[in-house]
Amino acid sequence: MIKFLDLQKINAQYTIELQNAFSRVLNSGWYIQGEEVFQFEQKFAHYCGTKHCIGVANGLDALILIIRAYKELGVMTDGDEIIVPANTYIASILAISANGLIPVLVEPDLSSYNIDPSLIEKKITPKTRAIMAVHLYGNMADMLSINSIASKYNLKVIEDAAQAHGAEIGGKKAGSWSSASGFSFYPGKNLGALGDGGAVTTDDDELNSVIRSLGNYGSHQKYHNDFQGINSRLDELQAALLSVKLKFLDQEIAARRNVANQYLMRINNPEIILPKLDKDEHHVWHLFVVRVNERLNFQRYLSTNKIQTVVHYPIPPHKQKAYSSLNTLNLPITEKIHQQVVSLPISPVLTNEEVDTIIDIVNKYEG
Repeated sequence: MIKFLDLQKINAQYTIELQNAFSRVLNSGWYIQGEEVFQFEQKFAHYCGTKHCIGVANGLDALILIIRAYKELGVMTDGDEIIVPANTYIASILAISANGLIPVLVEPDLSSYNIDPSLIEKKITPKTRAIMAVHLYGNMADMLSINSIASKYNLKVIEDAAQAHGAEIGGKKAGSWSSASGFSFYPGKNLGALGDGGAVTTDDDELNSVIRSLGNYGSHQKYHNDFQGINSRLDELQAALLSVKLKFLDQEIAARRNVANQYLMRINNPEIILPKLDKDEHHVWHLFVVRVNERLNFQRYLSTNKIQTVVHYPIPPHKQKAYSSLNTLNLPITEKIHQQVVSLPISPVLTNEEVDTIIDIVNKYEG
């Protein structure tokens, strides 16, 4: 079976360095908010091109804390609205509603799967406070257009960059295009920890200060609590492991792009709708997502031929039980995407033989 994502094989490349990092943390006797977190925050901020990076427990917390900080600063309040793509992973929307704000869903552009900027303005109301741009599947959203709209209406821009570590537009990386950005280091991400982890990047000094406090029980100084905060901190161990993997991120992105380009050039089955690529640097191919009408048949066919696939994501957020109040929304493009998408294997450790096999099998699919 060709695995969808072989995490064991990916991490095995760095066994010695990861073991050394583990030993360093173990022997330090300091496991929370120490030098490893500080060093990783500095390195990742530099990588993204931002002034600040705040390590947090996971990607969802990163987004929740950004919005919560804006509430503490008086920029947002309960009942305000944040525009968000309708076809995102539910975490983007959970972060909004968890803060008592209202998610306003906007259809994506079918060619990029990212929010369609041409549809944003008609969704702006006096209660709109921000646009959340999600770089879905590792493909950068149209940040030039989104930032232009935000500037026109005096809105904040928040990036959900959970799938886009290293993607860039014109040399400017994901995480540096907005007021603040949330990243996930879930193990399957392009920059993945060996457990949960996340981060916020920002150039805003005040926002940085508030988010750091909120994620540490609302405290900058032990036993002095300025806010009713939560416990959301990146562990020393995960930070040390991430520092190792960050060194190889660009190398792994290049390998992913090589696989994706092989798929794009050589898959020629008319039953398969391939993703469209704007510019190579815009996409880091966290996922290679195709569309097919008879998805279940296609997946069964690939499974029979020992190729593992995953669906990202089978049910759109507005059709989830958790958001029953949104169930009646008419979002045909989003629904079409969620009915048709299938993710093919893509990773930096796929062999040329495996890539050839996948392409051959996909091209022989008859629907």
